[in-house]
Amino acid sequence: MEKISLLVDTDIFIDYFNAGRFSNILENDLFVIYFSVVTEKELLSKKGLKSSEKEAILYTLKNYRRIRINDSIALKYSELRKMYPALDKEDLLIAATALTRKLPVMTRNYKHYKKIKELSLFTGK
Repeated sequence: MEKISLLVDTDIFIDYFNAGRFSNILENDLFVIYFSVVTEKELLSKKGLKSSEKEAILYTLKNYRRIRINDSIALKYSELRKMYPALDKEDLLIAATALTRKLPVMTRNYKHYKKIKELSLFTGK
């Protein structure tokens, strides 16, 4: 069976860390999980984050594939920023990453991304 590749949004990881939600996907060999450096930044910059929580986040993220921002992603981000100026910059960077790498975004924040017509969303339900 072919594996399903997903770019996981920050909210999914937060739910996973806080309540174990989405473990059926994040701990399943059927999926290849990617995350943006933007997600890593958002997770690690949470106010009041304890060093043990930071270590747990970094340890967990090692199980998945990090995507750094490169020239192609930056260019796509610039295009999206012009098309959707009201959308959050971090969400646009994640969307640009997904579009550039041709990955669906797994998110609960459907409303953050639904305006971006060419973007595929995966709700995990």
